Amino acid sequence: MKWFQENRWLGMFLIVVGICVLFAGILLYWTRAKWNDARQVFDKAAAERSRLQGLDPFPNDANYRKLKVHLENYGAALDQFKEELKKEVAPGPPLAPNEFQSRLRQAVIATLNRAHANNVKLPDKFQLGFDEFTTVMPKTPVAPLLGQELSQIQMLINILLDAKVDSVTSFHRAPLPEERGPGPSPTPTPGRVPGQRTVAAKPITPSLLERNVIDLTFKAAPGAARKVLNEITSSTGQFYIIRTLYVHNEKDKGPPREKTAGPTPAETTQANPAQQGPAGPLNFIVGNEHIEVSARIEMLRFTF
Repeated sequence: MKWFQENRWLGMFLIVVGICVLFAGILLYWTRAKWNDARQVFDKAAAERSRLQGLDPFPNDANYRKLKVHLENYGAALDQFKEELKKEVAPGPPLAPNEFQSRLRQAVIATLNRAHANNVKLPDKFQLGFDEFTTVMPKTPVAPLLGQELSQIQMLINILLDAKVDSVTSFHRAPLPEERGPGPSPTPTPGRVPGQRTVAAKPITPSLLERNVIDLTFKAAPGAARKVLNEITSSTGQFYIIRTLYVHNEKDKGPPREKTAGPTPAETTQANPAQQGPAGPLNFIVGNEHIEVSARIEMLRFTF
């Protein structure tokens, strides 16, 4: 005690060093315990990984039978869903080129008669978008696809005619990719060394869904246009997608304010209380205008 009083600074230093050494020992013990726990977890996971790598991945007989049943059920449900989708698309029966031309003439005549009966004006020389095939027969491989598209277009134009729109001012059909024929074959690169290694082109995955595109413009009353759009989107015989839609009102400005000349109705009633004239027809200032609708419509067809 006397030494501590005589060497107070050295004694305090030794006490602090002792406390620090004790704290470091405790921290080292705690860290080593944590490391041992983590090491055990790692060793257990590594052993499990090694065990799984050495196992035979083939399932046992019971699980394999269950898997086969699930795959068969899934395949049956998928085939049933495909058949249901095909029912919602216009059929594409095999047609010869001359049969397609004959069917096109019949469809055009039926459309013109229907338009005349519903008082709908069609563009001049309206051929349902198949103008080039009125005089030239299509290629044999593409004739069935054109026949299917003809049915799709006929269903679409009948929706407009039955809604009794004012007129169809524009109707354009985008050509099918099959109409252009196969693309040009790649030409060999000049100066290529014989035997040189070339990278093979990546195979193109066949698409399960194709789109036939129609651009049309028609004029109609708002009620008729609304009916057309509702029937297109809810059609049960063919999948239609309205990709773009533009609506233009024939009246760009609002109705002007009008002032009635002559005596007011109150003054007329006071002058002749016993005599009242018949009420005039109501003059609606909005709701009588017609609209012009331009739309791009995609008609889907499935290739599975």
